Amino acid sequence: MTRTTPPRPLDVEALFPELAAFRGTTTRLHPRPGTPGPSASSVGGPLLWPADEPWPVCDEAHGRGRGRRPADVHRYRQVLDAAWARDPASGPTAEERDLLDELRREHRIPGASETDPLPLIGLAQLYRRDVPDLPAGPDDCDLLQVFWCPFDAHGPSRYGLGLHLRWRRSWEVGEVLAPQPRPPVVGSDGFVPEPCVLHPEQVVTYPFAGLLPEELCARIDAWEEALEEEAEEAEDEEAEEPPGYQYDLSIPPGWRAGGFASWHATDPYPMDCPACATPMRLLLTVDSSEWDGGSGSWRPLEDGDRSARGGATPTQVTVGRWGELNVFACPADPGHPHRWSIQ
Repeated sequence: MTRTTPPRPLDVEALFPELAAFRGTTTRLHPRPGTPGPSASSVGGPLLWPADEPWPVCDEAHGRGRGRRPADVHRYRQVLDAAWARDPASGPTAEERDLLDELRREHRIPGASETDPLPLIGLAQLYRRDVPDLPAGPDDCDLLQVFWCPFDAHGPSRYGLGLHLRWRRSWEVGEVLAPQPRPPVVGSDGFVPEPCVLHPEQVVTYPFAGLLPEELCARIDAWEEALEEEAEEAEDEEAEEPPGYQYDLSIPPGWRAGGFASWHATDPYPMDCPACATPMRLLLTVDSSEWDGGSGSWRPLEDGDRSARGGATPTQVTVGRWGELNVFACPADPGHPHRWSIQ
């Protein structure tokens, strides 16, 4: 089934014609549970990975010998979802709760060393043929594959993300690796994606307000404040929240490729290429939810009146504290190292 973004609550360019100069596009990926194959763009599905090529691993020194087993994470979700679907009032039975407690238990890997090669989790793969806003990779590569370490234990802070991106030419892959490696345990179940097929949709997007010219940003702020004052004076408890630039008119939530990054958790800061200092562009956004209470106007028409709890977390991926991961690439040379931020 396709996914269709509803029309925006109003024409923001009619209010602020200057925004036309900043208009861009982004491709909402709309991941939904399914059974993708290695030849499909997907989240959490099997990757088009050559059988004779080593699987990426994390060899940074950090704890990796204790956590939840990936198979238990998947089973836990299946049992819980089935229970609530069967009985929305009371959910799991006593027997199912005992099973859920067991599946939630952490396990220790005897003899595990802090530097043992740890298979990375294949998070997603995107084919350029499927995703209009996915830029070309180096040397005509048409397939982007994304991996991450299932432990927050990287970098100087020892709480950072371990991310790995790989571009490849899909037509050069012969025999596909199967089964594909996965870590024996994970530090958090939010690192374990559920297999999802994608329903890419290209939509119009505008930059984060704080990156617009100062005068234009101030006018948008004033407009929003006026709408909020009108809503408060109306004293209508059933009235909908007035539309806002950030949540309704500029940057859509959810997984997407290209477009503009949101900086709602931090002040914007330069994302320049570490190799050549060129300002980088957004490559991919990995989001913890497809929409929430503040961004419900972006909920696809096909998802009807599904609540955020029932339909907005199809991948079961959690970034940080329910945030989003923005990955940036160098437009001058896509082979240069990537950078990312968590918002």
